Amino acid sequence: MMATITDSTPAFELQPYKSLSNEELSSRIDKVRQQMGSELMILGHHYQQDEVIAHCDLRGDSFQLSRMAADNVDCKVIVFCGVHFMAETADILANRPERLETQDRVTVVLPDMAAGCSMADMAAIDQVENAWEELGELIDCEDITPVTYINSAASLKSFVGRHGGIVCTSSNAAAVLEWSFERTSRVLFFPDQHLGRNTSLAMGISNEQMPVWDPFALEMGGNSNEAIENSKVILWKGHCSVHQMFQAEHVETFRREHPGIQIMVHPECPQEVNDLADISGSTGKIIEVIEQAEAGSTWAIGTELHLVNRLKKEHPELEIHFLSPVVCMCATMYRVDLAHLCWTLENLAHGTPVNTISVDQETQRWSLVALQRMLDVK
Repeated sequence: MMATITDSTPAFELQPYKSLSNEELSSRIDKVRQQMGSELMILGHHYQQDEVIAHCDLRGDSFQLSRMAADNVDCKVIVFCGVHFMAETADILANRPERLETQDRVTVVLPDMAAGCSMADMAAIDQVENAWEELGELIDCEDITPVTYINSAASLKSFVGRHGGIVCTSSNAAAVLEWSFERTSRVLFFPDQHLGRNTSLAMGISNEQMPVWDPFALEMGGNSNEAIENSKVILWKGHCSVHQMFQAEHVETFRREHPGIQIMVHPECPQEVNDLADISGSTGKIIEVIEQAEAGSTWAIGTELHLVNRLKKEHPELEIHFLSPVVCMCATMYRVDLAHLCWTLENLAHGTPVNTISVDQETQRWSLVALQRMLDVK
């Protein structure tokens, strides 16, 4: 039986940390890191604030961090500076049954439990189960592969694991769809419609073959029976609030005002933006392209502002712009701050862990199946 971690009564309350300076918080964070040594691993998603990233042992996008959590064999505690679904994934992978046969359970901590993802919340497990049941009344679900974006709750990862499906990231979405079509003729893709659409279009699948399933519609997700029967990819009506704001007119404005500029966007952007971009790619690809860019070149990047600003700071040899004139940051994605990080670390060091993330055994079992399929896809 998998152990379940219950938070202790914290030795230290959060409120006093909020009045401390960043310098004081950083000093105390470093002290705990030195005290815990290799037993502690702090993971940081690229969208985190710079002052938080500075204290992370490893940073990456969802795909990279999933692999880091899966491959690490030394640490006893993972503090995940990201959001809830990322910490769940780390708990699932770091505490694989075969690992627990020889090692103690790894404690996974999310410094701020309010750090979440609005996109992930757009597909609830009961909605997905209802959609699956309704689809089964019209077509054979044995011929549908459910695919969930890694930006989703563990319950959805468990669902796709039970039903022969797989998890994808923006890095490997095309490979995951190819894997799926080797097994079935249709895919149910959730929760982000734009990643599913942009990836499928690049594979030669038409919009006419991609109906959008609205979980709030009364019948067949708001689609005709014919649309579902003729479908290749059934998209979920979900989106990223940050990437949704980028518009085709933003691309056109930058091209007009900066001749020769290169436009790079994340595939969570709407199709009309994705189609106009020079490059579309995951967070990891965006970073890689900028690192290899020719000095003096000009770029406009359509993704999360903290990352764009960090790239500007790290690459002064380039001219980098944020693609939108409107700043719309995801308040939950970068919610972890130094106060929360210091608070959780000092409670850990005191033996009174808080904000631990522990996925139940059954959910962990099937989520691991789906995640392992993702990690096995090349």
